[in-house]
Amino acid sequence: MATDVTVLVRRRPWTVARRFQAYVLIGPKRDWIVFAAFLLLSMAFIAAVLTFPGRFPTVVVAPIIVLSGLYLPNRHLVALFIIVAIGLSLAVPKLPTPPITKAVMLTAISALMVMMVIVSASRVRVGSVGFHGEDLLVELRDRLARAARLPALPQGWTAESSVLSAHGEGFSGDFMVVDTTHGGHHLEVALVDVSGKGREAGTRSLLLSGALGALIGALTPSAFLGAANGYLVRQGWDEGFATAVHVDIDLDTGDYTIGNAGHPAPVRYSNGTGTWQVLEGGRGPVLGLMQGASFPRTHGVLAMGDALMIYSDGIIESRRHDLTEGTDRMLGAASEAMVRRSSIVEAVVSQARSGEADDRAVFAITRR
Repeated sequence: MATDVTVLVRRRPWTVARRFQAYVLIGPKRDWIVFAAFLLLSMAFIAAVLTFPGRFPTVVVAPIIVLSGLYLPNRHLVALFIIVAIGLSLAVPKLPTPPITKAVMLTAISALMVMMVIVSASRVRVGSVGFHGEDLLVELRDRLARAARLPALPQGWTAESSVLSAHGEGFSGDFMVVDTTHGGHHLEVALVDVSGKGREAGTRSLLLSGALGALIGALTPSAFLGAANGYLVRQGWDEGFATAVHVDIDLDTGDYTIGNAGHPAPVRYSNGTGTWQVLEGGRGPVLGLMQGASFPRTHGVLAMGDALMIYSDGIIESRRHDLTEGTDRMLGAASEAMVRRSSIVEAVVSQARSGEADDRAVFAITRR
């Protein structure tokens, strides 16, 4: 027998604190209250300087300028700074200091005001105030890192990866999306290199990684790059192209397929011959250039002791060397790592031709 249950949520009473928060601490009223508070502090400081010249250093106004730049919108901030500038122009001449010192004081304070107006304008664009304006970017960056986190693999498989940004910046134009599919029996990895590098490509990487993360597992491997290409074309970005390589590995049998969209060719290590082989097949156009592009896939099998590695162009490219030399250098480091049974990724990244001048990403998986 079904019973209908109606749950009534009792409204909390309108306490003084809730009324204060609803009518004072939110929206335009909050801006006016914060403006009034900073204005009172500024006027109190200027009055103290006028009343007791020499006892209150002008540096005291610096924290007021900085805090107001963090918490006030531009229109209130400019009005406050105009009032502060007028007050200082009246108070500073009365200070018992040399004229050159007074000029330096006013110049430094004026420069600080200009800087905080610029900072305030940038924060208004993202709708952030106070000391937590970067929290959103930090959360997005961490989300990008979580998408590249390698899952636990069945016994007999070892995988490792590394994504490093140009000059150690917080955002990279290279990113990876990794997930286990088919009930944990397959591992899918997409390594993408967005046009640009470092911070300038970071926002595009964040958007694209979210889209590709939703596609992995939701589509068959053969349809993955085509869907990614369609998504990128629809964005209409000025620098909207990207290269990508997508790998699907059957963790039960070792069978794999690879799709390549204008990306450097993956390489496969054969335990039987002890050599690395460049896999040139399965190559299609770069993502984002034309709608309806096709992306053929290459097939293979990883036997015991074999390995597969994908990487970005920052590993093999440099302005003073050709790609062949960069590829040979990378494969030499990877071969030495296989012989020593050490980290393939660390060996490859450490000898990257671009150094820190470009983004670098590597993923390697070995069947033991």
